[in-house]
Amino acid sequence: MAAGRPPGMNDVAKLAGVSHQTVSRVLNGHDSVRPETRERVQAAIDELGYRRNFAARALVTRRSGTIGVITTGRSLFGPQRAVVAIEEAAREAGYFISMATVKRASSRVMKELLDHLLGQGVDGIVVIAPETEVVEALHSFVAPVPVVVFADAELVPDSMQSVSLDQVQAGRIAVRHLAELGHQDIAHVSGPLNWTDARGRLEGWKLECTERGLNPVPLVQADWSPERGYEVGVHLARAGVPSAVFAANDMIALGLIRAFTEAGLRVPQDVSVVGVDDQPGASNFIPPLTTVHHKFAEMGRMVIESLLAVIDGGEARNSVIEPELVVRSSTAVPRALAG
Repeated sequence: MAAGRPPGMNDVAKLAGVSHQTVSRVLNGHDSVRPETRERVQAAIDELGYRRNFAARALVTRRSGTIGVITTGRSLFGPQRAVVAIEEAAREAGYFISMATVKRASSRVMKELLDHLLGQGVDGIVVIAPETEVVEALHSFVAPVPVVVFADAELVPDSMQSVSLDQVQAGRIAVRHLAELGHQDIAHVSGPLNWTDARGRLEGWKLECTERGLNPVPLVQADWSPERGYEVGVHLARAGVPSAVFAANDMIALGLIRAFTEAGLRVPQDVSVVGVDDQPGASNFIPPLTTVHHKFAEMGRMVIESLLAVIDGGEARNSVIEPELVVRSSTAVPRALAG
């Protein structure tokens, strides 16, 4: 290595006794590298003080190695987990993300964010669109780079790709589980209906109840908070609880369980409760919560794979990721059948 020249990838490869491609795989976090080889490469990186030269790579590849992400900045579990999953998947693919937050979506605001990200030379854009106003604003969103939207394909403009979690199926499998236990009266406490997730889960509840001929229970609308779940739970306890409640997320379920417990109702002996998200801590509720698990890590990988496929000149299909039920102790056979 010439004096005064910063170390390059070839210098790392020579010191570690590996190929240039192996060093690249280590830097990009590929699983195909043996642990002992990875350690040797990392030791060479540390010894040489090697730093990746992204500017040089951009000149060669004509790519910035950066993906723009537009999000609502919500502190709720779903949007935050989506951001983390996308960032992790991008980093594994050798990309960094540049974040832009939209507080209230409009055509003007979306254009401003687009211009901001394009000014940074992003290779593509991911839009996390949990609310209908964000999806609607996308219809005036004209981008010269590929765009993948984390939202239902039916709502996304034809010029963009979509990756979504199947929220309708989330509602259906929650109701199916309760019905198979023997529950006939299954209430639903929804999230705010300007959220596409809440609307999908509500639709799934309705469809499954209708197909199974279950007794209709009036819908109760909530926000996503345990405080509102508690308020709804107090109301249900006073009015007479159904044998089961499907909550639109785990936090609503947490509030419901507290209200039912304070009213002297036992979960699941007197009323079964199912949530959605399987967020950290759900297994430590009292009782541990039966919930619908969404595969956010898989979603992140599919978003980045779809975006990179289009960046590379290929075609990416819209993708829908199926949820899975995690059965714990908050659901049981209804008391009338338990004997």
